[in-house]
Amino acid sequence: MGYLNIFLILIVSTIALAANGAYVYAQEDENIDDIVDVEGEESSIITDEETEEDTSNASVDADTTILFTKPIHNTLSTLELPAGNIIEFLVGFINKGENDFVLESLDASFRYAMDFNFYIQNFSTFTFNKVVKPKHEATLAYSFIPSESFAGRPFGLNVNLNYKDTNGVSYNEAVFNETVQIIEIDDGLDGETIFLYVFLAACVILTLVGGQQLLSSLGRKSRSSTTRKVPVEMGTSNPNNVDYDWLPKETLNRIRIAQEYHL
Repeated sequence: MGYLNIFLILIVSTIALAANGAYVYAQEDENIDDIVDVEGEESSIITDEETEEDTSNASVDADTTILFTKPIHNTLSTLELPAGNIIEFLVGFINKGENDFVLESLDASFRYAMDFNFYIQNFSTFTFNKVVKPKHEATLAYSFIPSESFAGRPFGLNVNLNYKDTNGVSYNEAVFNETVQIIEIDDGLDGETIFLYVFLAACVILTLVGGQQLLSSLGRKSRSSTTRKVPVEMGTSNPNNVDYDWLPKETLNRIRIAQEYHL
């Protein structure tokens, strides 16, 4: 009977372990499927970016220029954009061909400085639909505000101009695609600076009050010392206060006789 119980316990334990192993294996299969799905999604995203980048082109009959008006940019140095402030620039377009061009839209974005295929922030798309005749020029204005959280870091600034010709061929030209530096500008006093100024002012006031109290106390002491009466030694000018007991009797008799004689 005891052997039968042991045999049943072993069978139940074996079945339980087998079931747990199958459950764990099933979970691992599900996790692997999830990983495969995620990798597939990432691959599709990268493919979309590569396809989008491959379609970027410019017409040989068009010339574009960009001019930053706020802030003013020196082409010999890296462009510095103040965080939290409006950035403005102009895009010039010259039609050198024989057909019309339609300037559709203008957009900008921040990219990762080490890999321009990685988007950090997309800004608004400005729609124009402006027709540029052959041998004519056009100017487009664009503005955006970098986030204050980007201060102190470099980013790739990409500005794209989307236009098409009369044949319906679309063009996507990157008029600006360089690394810029986002900087922080102190427009006013911050809380720490204000607190420091208040603290210094309080220290100066306390020092002046303490010095005034010290000078006033020293002045009172000097005035009290000068006005105090100095005791004058009267000496023996008052004959009534003279003690003659220490003199010999003969001398006292002579003095008494002399006083009586003067009287």
